[in-house]
Amino acid sequence: MKKALVLIILITTFGGVAQEHFSGIGTSQRVGILNGNINPAEFALLDSAVEVNFFGTSVNVSNNKIGFSDLTGSNIEELIFRGNEPVNMRFDIEVAGPGVAFKIQKWGFAVTSKAHGTLNLIDVDVNLGDAIANNGLNALLNTTTLDGNDNQRLMATTFGELGLSAARTLWDTDKYLLTGGATLKLLFPGSFANFGVDQFQGTINTAAGNSFLTNTNAAVNIAYSGNLGSSFSDFDSYRNSIFGGLKGMAFDFGGNFIIKDDQGGFKLKTGLSIRNLGSMTFSDANNSTTNYAFAITGNQSLDLNQFQDVDSLQEVEQILLDSGYLTAIRSNRDFKVRLPGVINAYADLKIIPTLYLSLFVQQKLTNDSNNDQVTAQNLISLTPRFSLKNFELFAPISQNEISGFNAGFGLRAWGFYMGSGSLLTAVINDSKQADVFFGYRLGIGKN
Repeated sequence: MKKALVLIILITTFGGVAQEHFSGIGTSQRVGILNGNINPAEFALLDSAVEVNFFGTSVNVSNNKIGFSDLTGSNIEELIFRGNEPVNMRFDIEVAGPGVAFKIQKWGFAVTSKAHGTLNLIDVDVNLGDAIANNGLNALLNTTTLDGNDNQRLMATTFGELGLSAARTLWDTDKYLLTGGATLKLLFPGSFANFGVDQFQGTINTAAGNSFLTNTNAAVNIAYSGNLGSSFSDFDSYRNSIFGGLKGMAFDFGGNFIIKDDQGGFKLKTGLSIRNLGSMTFSDANNSTTNYAFAITGNQSLDLNQFQDVDSLQEVEQILLDSGYLTAIRSNRDFKVRLPGVINAYADLKIIPTLYLSLFVQQKLTNDSNNDQVTAQNLISLTPRFSLKNFELFAPISQNEISGFNAGFGLRAWGFYMGSGSLLTAVINDSKQADVFFGYRLGIGKN
């Protein structure tokens, strides 16, 4: 378990990269597949008759504890579990694979592919994390009482998706334009692991570098499928388990309303979409999901040092079962995991013919504390943009619920794009987020 915690800490601090993928470029004036990923109604507004996506990668990391100034001269494992605020860390990677979008009269269509990977710490008590990762080095007292109401989670998943999109112009006048669209996502779950500890109450006693858990009650969920059940710290477990069989689907719905200008463009463009409404079923030879009652009473105790060299949920589960403190309540083999449903809303205002200002809001519809839930984040961003036909500069400024304030920079040159939603704050300020994205797509013909 210590290895798993350390791996997440290293990824989120050095992995370079909270969850607005392709920040700034997704609302570009050059409308293409990236825009359609945010709102399927955008496919009716394609700039090119045909667009081919070759590749695109976005890696995003945020945390609420460690800034860039902490990366030198400090023990990061100790820093992450200091203070009183629960630890939240999110690592997300999205790879946009081959895809094509095209427009026929009032209709737009697209076939897209993606791969997703996620590794999260969610609301982890600093005292419990410190006892496992650091043998209680940060504890001010030899005895620490824990009384938590949140579900503390260690969660990881990989899955792929194939998107089938259609959009249409619904209303078109000299001044106004209205479009609508939808995407069906076929889901290919790869691997999943979840360790959830809810309503945790207990006491940690630390002495001579050893930590013991006593007088404890909690509801525990242990679920795993595929490679992630046997290892958190092996990167091959993530890379080799992205695509499984077709075992789920989800939907995106959206619309655009545009106020046109006199030059064939727009004065104001607005969009609203609901995304990721669906779930996927994990099924594998080593599948397991079990809800347990965890209780330590009387003079009994659990030696937390047993978890020092553990890096798989199967090992964690076996240690707890061998201790005799777990009582199974409900167990299943196959299980469903819900996608992170969100509402996206945005508005793009033309200031002058080459200067635009975009406002983007993401509001999650799900509860990250649920054991069967892939996580999402609330955020708001403001992006000034200098845009020409084949060249674009943009600087997203955002507020993220995990890492706080961030500012970045990006560019587009013909079909190539690259950028970061946190580059400027990473260099200038003590940012708790880092991200990077890049890709290439080719537009053929003009609408």
